[in-house]
Amino acid sequence: MSGPKKEIVYFPNITTTYLSTSSEFRRVLWTGLYSQVVLMTIPVGGEIGEEASIHTVDQALTFTSGQGRAIVGGKEQDVKGSDLVIVPAGTKHNFVNTGREPLILYTLYSPAEHKTTTVHKTKEQGDKEEDEGIDVPPEWSQRSKAENKKAGLV
Repeated sequence: MSGPKKEIVYFPNITTTYLSTSSEFRRVLWTGLYSQVVLMTIPVGGEIGEEASIHTVDQALTFTSGQGRAIVGGKEQDVKGSDLVIVPAGTKHNFVNTGREPLILYTLYSPAEHKTTTVHKTKEQGDKEEDEGIDVPPEWSQRSKAENKKAGLV
């Protein structure tokens, strides 16, 4: 693919209807030249898992339901539906479901962190695909603005 389509992407009622029915650990919803939106569901008693290799991307997580604990840069914060947490690039982090229902969120990565078609039913599947180099972002999402301009993508 030579870049994302240049058209509107619309998710009606994303914070209510769409997210409340999520059961997959991770699903990429959209990937742009410089960012990516990913839906995540952390099961009861589950966690994202402290990243073995720290992201080189910025990440903003918007929680839509459930309760959990954010551990970012060594500091802890309880989180719930309607909260937003920012994880700057290079920061060690983990999110743990401490509630009695799934902890559901959507996250914005900048730039993209996953393949455009990624769907992981479980954390274990996601970890395996990342370890095996299957779940990698598209090359065009990792280019500089100058490179994308030269390639005619902007």
